[in-house]
Amino acid sequence: MNSKISNYKKIKIKYLEFIKSQEILSEPFRDKIKQLNEYYLPISEKINKDYIKNKKTMLIGLTGGQGSGKSTISQIIKIILKEGFNLKTIIFSIDDFYKTLKERKQMSKKISPLFLTRGVPGTHDTNLLMKCIKNLTHKKFKKTSIPKFDKSIDDRMPKKNWQYITKKPNVIIFEGWCVGATPQRQKDLFVPLNILEKEEDKKRIWRNRVNKELKNKYKKIFKLIDSIIFLRVPSFKYIFKWRLLQERKLALSTKGKKTMNEQQVKKFIMFYERLTKHMLKSLIHKVKIVIKIDKKHRLNSIKIY
Repeated sequence: MNSKISNYKKIKIKYLEFIKSQEILSEPFRDKIKQLNEYYLPISEKINKDYIKNKKTMLIGLTGGQGSGKSTISQIIKIILKEGFNLKTIIFSIDDFYKTLKERKQMSKKISPLFLTRGVPGTHDTNLLMKCIKNLTHKKFKKTSIPKFDKSIDDRMPKKNWQYITKKPNVIIFEGWCVGATPQRQKDLFVPLNILEKEEDKKRIWRNRVNKELKNKYKKIFKLIDSIIFLRVPSFKYIFKWRLLQERKLALSTKGKKTMNEQQVKKFIMFYERLTKHMLKSLIHKVKIVIKIDKKHRLNSIKIY
């Protein structure tokens, strides 16, 4: 496989430089090269093949539970697409399209207090997200500003900090924990899954609204995705462990800005539990690429359909 890809040596150098910079070279060197050859290169080859076939900007969804490695894998694929296939690739997260704190406060007063907490469908600015995707993928490309969200202040950054795209990309990697999610059946919403739902969503107002958002606005956005890569975690219980690790890394990188402690993370992931479990059951049959993550947070297997 390696000989078929131009600049393999350059890809390998850039890949190793990146994982060293992210301090994720804890596994043996040979295992990292194996991941490159058996996971990242085949995915990148498929994206390139589809791009050549379709002759248009490819919108690639990358989805998986919190802490599954979406941001890291996005960056690795971008490196390979650039160095191996000369494809201009941009990355953005559905997280960057969260509604502002002010908007979520208004939503929490009008609909349910639970909408103050960012995360679930309904807490994103879907109009802005749709506009950005259409501007970037349309034949008549339009320069586009992509928002950035600062989780340490729980609010959107000023426009001067946004990502400004001036040239039409060949590939867009659109990552996020709920990207590609489908709505649940109405009867599946009745029984609460955790304390949060049982005590703070007794009338199912929050659950029903999230599901309604998935049926309508989010469905229209996800229909624009050409191919989805699903990082399938072993089970929901690992989300807490990996999300807590993310929060500790955030605390180190944001120089003392507000981050969540262990108890806060436990409550926070309750907001994600219902949809994450639903995706683990339903999404595996609807996507083109599935990467299984093992209990030690390692890539375990890959299927490309």
